[in-house]
Amino acid sequence: MGLQRRSFLKLLGVTGITLAIGENMVAATVPENDPEFNGILFDATRCKGCRGCEFDCAEAHNLPEPPKNKDIAAVRKTDETCNTVVNTYKTEKGELFIKRQCMHCNEPACAAACLTKAMRKSKTGPVTWDGDKCMGCRYCMVSCPFDSPKFEYHSANPKIQKCDLCAERMKTEDSPACAYNCPNEALLYGKRRDLIKEARRRIYEKPDVYIDHIYGEHEAGGTSWLYLSPVPFEQLGMNTTLQQSSYPELTKGFLYSVPSVFVLVPTLLLGIHQATKNNHLNEDKDDK
Repeated sequence: MGLQRRSFLKLLGVTGITLAIGENMVAATVPENDPEFNGILFDATRCKGCRGCEFDCAEAHNLPEPPKNKDIAAVRKTDETCNTVVNTYKTEKGELFIKRQCMHCNEPACAAACLTKAMRKSKTGPVTWDGDKCMGCRYCMVSCPFDSPKFEYHSANPKIQKCDLCAERMKTEDSPACAYNCPNEALLYGKRRDLIKEARRRIYEKPDVYIDHIYGEHEAGGTSWLYLSPVPFEQLGMNTTLQQSSYPELTKGFLYSVPSVFVLVPTLLLGIHQATKNNHLNEDKDDK
């Protein structure tokens, strides 16, 4: 059978666009010398579902206040109005909660697919979006294996909305907003290497409590968000079918073996974006 439509779009987003820039585009998203990324460890055994992290995130990013518990009827996804959600799942060990947001991949597919480098992985861990560079192609959305970036379809000046690991806040604060006030210490912020060591320690000391798996240690090449759970992660709605290597790795084998249309179309789009941007600048000058 052929590739399904979404799979094809992901492949196009990560592969076709990469060709327009060249192999260096993928290389630019690959961490050099395994840098000391920051991240957050979420422990599902400690989360009580208070959802304080949702409200703190909304306040820190000037987003609408999250819904009250009584107004939540189903499992939610992040969208253009919220960077994170806490969902409830009934599992073999009772009711458990899981926090979802951008995973901040070590080698993000969204950054590899971004023609204008509006989406990028910083040296400290966050994957951030630069609206001044974005051309609105939304390849980052179809490329993301975690379905994280969201587009403001109903805005006159739309942007890509997602968790940025509080990149701006972290210039002056000690932790992202969501982890700052967690009453049960379900969220632990720190260096990714240290978080993995801490997760392994918890698993070793309490093998009857945790399953022997740190979600995010290897999924999609590794992520800055890491998870511990007392039940298999599929019971918490997590995608457990992801490959272990990063998705930008998929592009390296056939950089020069796909049709030239994949080279020409993104280049054309970039030209249109630049021309439109220059036109708007000229209009602004004329209006003054």
